[in-house]
Amino acid sequence: QMMKFAWDNYKQYALGKNELRPLTKNGHIGNMFGGLRGATVVDALDTLYIMELEEEFQEAKTWVEKSFDLNVNGEASLFEVNIRYIGGLLATYYLTGEEVFKSKALELGEKLLPAFNTPTGIPRGVINLGRQDTRSLFSPCSGMSWSWGWASAGSSILAEFGTLHLEFLHLSELSGNPVFAEKVMNIRKVLNRVEKPQGLYPNFLSPVTGNWVQHHVSIGGLGDSFYEYLLKSWLMSDKKDSEAKKMYDDALEAIEKHLVKKSAGGLTYIAEWRGGILDHKMGHLACFSGGMIALGAEHAGEQRKQHYMDLAAEITNTCHESYARSDTKLGPEAFRFDAGTEAMATRLSERYYILRPEVVESYMYMWRLTHDPKYRQWGWEVVKALEKHCRVEAGFSGIRDVYITSPTHDNMQQSFFLAETLKYLYLLFSEDDVLSLDDWVFNTEAHPLPINHTNFKA
Repeated sequence: QMMKFAWDNYKQYALGKNELRPLTKNGHIGNMFGGLRGATVVDALDTLYIMELEEEFQEAKTWVEKSFDLNVNGEASLFEVNIRYIGGLLATYYLTGEEVFKSKALELGEKLLPAFNTPTGIPRGVINLGRQDTRSLFSPCSGMSWSWGWASAGSSILAEFGTLHLEFLHLSELSGNPVFAEKVMNIRKVLNRVEKPQGLYPNFLSPVTGNWVQHHVSIGGLGDSFYEYLLKSWLMSDKKDSEAKKMYDDALEAIEKHLVKKSAGGLTYIAEWRGGILDHKMGHLACFSGGMIALGAEHAGEQRKQHYMDLAAEITNTCHESYARSDTKLGPEAFRFDAGTEAMATRLSERYYILRPEVVESYMYMWRLTHDPKYRQWGWEVVKALEKHCRVEAGFSGIRDVYITSPTHDNMQQSFFLAETLKYLYLLFSEDDVLSLDDWVFNTEAHPLPINHTNFKA
């Protein structure tokens, strides 16, 4: 019902725009996707299909067939286009077998390749989707890419170039063109070669020199999905990609050694690391890690398995506390463990909730892997809080302060609310065989990709 409400309002007021603005009842385009449109359509496709909202799925499919234009100009985030558009199209192709989704995914995939034209092959963060011009590495022509202005000194971001692997292997598999797989295998080669401070992966790497630009390490934004994709690359290969598994195991060991802490009140959290100094804050984005660690624990030795399941449960519990300690029962963008504060945002700029999925994502994995009923209870608390505080007349909106019972809305229905938040909640209350974890891995936008479809060797 929530999905249908979110979709129907998007369709009525914003179809073809990237997101719905539910208070003003209009559409939002933004600058993340270059000239691409319909982000909510592509992000919502597989969720509509899985929920058997057949009429709504047909509406979305028709838009993709008739109105989804890939001949666009403008600077887009390589990472966002990959996880939302390529991921959404691939997943919907694998679920339905309908060729239109495959052909759009491959056509768009081709447009992302110029981003890799750097001295190291580590892609820059921004790609111009227009004319493909690869004559000069650093000319500001269309088809060329450059790094986000705010990324540290022209560097590329770990979570961005490290979150292409799953989709690009499928692009090679479906097209028969090895170039996509080669690009991501090269990224892995560079990462294996570079020196890791204490075994940790900093968030910024120079695409020119292949060296780290500074030593900020985070399992939240800027780092997060790199680790997730190491584990999922191994799972998606039907556990044949042992290099990915070793990288994941080693990274998790370093994270546990240097970043995992316990607060005075007994809450386990993952701190951020800045050149050796810990910042005792955890972002909402880092709350996916409970689910990831549980998913990886399944495949550790018996002793390690229990250890990691315990760690996953503790981190997920901490993230639940960040929700439970707020007046709205929704969690803040970031929460801290210092000066007597635990699992709460201390600064105004971190008190907002933008319909993010990471906490319910972990609930879904923890439920599927333990069947402890508390995870469904916790998920239901989120459903009630979303209905109470985020549902508005024409859709769902984020809120600006989770610690106020009558919060101000931010007037944005994020596409990931339909792709991820509602999908993970639905799966939390579904039988385990609906998108079974034995057969599917979810990309970082919750788009399911089949396991073992890909035996592609670059």
